[in-house]
Amino acid sequence: MKLFNAATTVCGLALMGALLAPITQADDWNQKTVVTFSGPIEIPGVHLTGWGVLPAGTYVFKLMDSQSDRHIVQIFNQDESKIYATILAIPNYRLKPTDKTVITFRERPAGEPEALRAWFAPGMNSGQEFVYPKEKAVQLAKETNTPVLAADIPAESAEPIKSVDEPAVVAMKQAPVKAMNPAGEELLLAEVVTPAPQAKLPATASPVPMLALFGALALGAGFAVRAFERRDS
Repeated sequence: MKLFNAATTVCGLALMGALLAPITQADDWNQKTVVTFSGPIEIPGVHLTGWGVLPAGTYVFKLMDSQSDRHIVQIFNQDESKIYATILAIPNYRLKPTDKTVITFRERPAGEPEALRAWFAPGMNSGQEFVYPKEKAVQLAKETNTPVLAADIPAESAEPIKSVDEPAVVAMKQAPVKAMNPAGEELLLAEVVTPAPQAKLPATASPVPMLALFGALALGAGFAVRAFERRDS
């Protein structure tokens, strides 16, 4: 009986401990991702003058530190001491997230660098579809025979962008995004970008209240058994 009493009490305490334990998760605020390219990559957005094409190497992708806009991406060198580009993006979605970084490109004719298209951080089903300056978007659409996202934004900057308040970033936020087809015509974004999946209601309620109930019942059972033992002794 004492063994049963002890086991019941331990079980109840374990359940309550599980209930009270803090829930931890990775900090995904800026979705920092380290990427190594084996060849040169053309990048969109406001890039440093002369850096429209990144040479092969290792780079860091991060969301810009902004409370109001979570779709401005910056590309840094490996030790994050230099910002090569600040890129406007819009959300894009995939059905099955993976535990690895996914970078997609637009394949171009032989001899031309692949053009950066989208970035999905590990474990995320939502990613960033990159927007090119309109002139470059029209060129890429013709070369790749696929629609390309475009906006009337600057292409180069003499200095790296470090603040969300800088004019180039403000212009990005205000610029309407469109899609250009190979003929140079505008398309609806819905024809180009995968929409957000429909939200599904959970099949069952949260298990937390049930855990609390089981813990309380187990503790109560232990105390009841102990009370009976004392009465009978």
